[in-house]
Amino acid sequence: MSLWGGRFSEPTDKDLQALNDSIGFDIRFYREDIHGSMAYAKAIAKAGVITDDEAEEIIGGLEQVLAEFESDAFELKSGDEDIHTAVERRLIEIVGDVGGKLHTGRSRNDQVATDFRFWSMNESEKLDEMLVVLQETLIEVAEQHTETLMPGYTHMQPAQPITVAQWLMSFFWMIDRDRDRLQSARERTAVLPLGSGALAGNPFAIDRDLLVKELGFVSYSQNSLDAVSDRDFVSDLLYVMSLCASHLSRLAEDIIIYSNPLFGYITLNDRYSTGSSLMPQKRNADPMELMRGKAGRLIGNLTGFLATLKGLPSGYNKDLQEDKEALFDSFDTMLKLLPVVIAIIKTLNINPEKMQDALGEELLATDLADYLVRKGLPFRQAHHVVGEVVRFASGSNIKMSEITLEDYQNISDLFEDDVYNVFDFSQSVAQRQADGGTAPDAVKRQIDVAKAKLDN
Repeated sequence: MSLWGGRFSEPTDKDLQALNDSIGFDIRFYREDIHGSMAYAKAIAKAGVITDDEAEEIIGGLEQVLAEFESDAFELKSGDEDIHTAVERRLIEIVGDVGGKLHTGRSRNDQVATDFRFWSMNESEKLDEMLVVLQETLIEVAEQHTETLMPGYTHMQPAQPITVAQWLMSFFWMIDRDRDRLQSARERTAVLPLGSGALAGNPFAIDRDLLVKELGFVSYSQNSLDAVSDRDFVSDLLYVMSLCASHLSRLAEDIIIYSNPLFGYITLNDRYSTGSSLMPQKRNADPMELMRGKAGRLIGNLTGFLATLKGLPSGYNKDLQEDKEALFDSFDTMLKLLPVVIAIIKTLNINPEKMQDALGEELLATDLADYLVRKGLPFRQAHHVVGEVVRFASGSNIKMSEITLEDYQNISDLFEDDVYNVFDFSQSVAQRQADGGTAPDAVKRQIDVAKAKLDN
């Protein structure tokens, strides 16, 4: 039986029912709906709406409904338009009319908002746990390559030498910011709307602190009209996941580029590569391309939902039914992608020789300017002088280390025979000792900070 059909003289049109029903997707938070109903039964018993015996009978019935869901024995029936209807219908079948007392003072408006927040809190924990594993994996591989040199890039042009560990750890900190945002979003999600009714509040003296405690929320909402329509938490979580996916997409892009034979810096494990149906030699980084593509999907979920929210009047509106599929999809996508991303990082084959071969002396131009700065020349002038050195080497088709001392001194008399000490990539990297730098010792300190952060 429908929860709302009493004032209508005709049944709902079948096409409208197909459009209106949400049971096809909101069934996934049956646990949250049932646990929320158990807590509400206790609250209305404490308020004197039902007796303690009735509350026990209702909770016992709900436990049976939960067991049916958990064992895949629950049977949906015609008229189960959403998870709330289905659970209440089955509860009444089990315990009789007393089950119909459960909804006293409660609306599906505050019920669905509670269920959805509850579910989102639980999924956020799963996502955070997976992101921790990714961070641990980045650290694990970085620790093996604190002294492995590679070219660093800006504007996708060779810039300065860095360590592989510095490259990998750059993504650790991106993910760490994502986790901070996720925790903040989860805290805002953990505001309980139950007790708000349809929009005006609950007419019975229910103890909302009890509900908060029973369901593991942090606090309860302060305005019932706002509470039933507040989906800021959905936008928050969609944003967190879209930005996290953007960071993972950047990692994917690097891996796609660096695994290209033109670079050859890394090789993907066979288990995480694909081939071509036509070209036998192909070794494709398809999982990383999927990561890059899925980022667009998650960004689309966010922008689409924001467009849904922007014109809504006060109170609950059916438009808000569009919140679930977007968030379900984003969580599902992230939790499907992350195990593969983690495995790819864990099994990456780093090719130090290829990286070493790619270290051209032009990457040491800044070191040459720093050399002149140590001789007393202002950096802006040193920058100009080194520009002349680069131009001379390019015009002569030689390396900077092959320029004679005489030619160096024709450009600037500050150059001395120790200038050739500059052309040492390991020394260049080792000089970047400041915290956060790429020097092996600095990266090791960075990793220690990262480990401590995870421990905390």
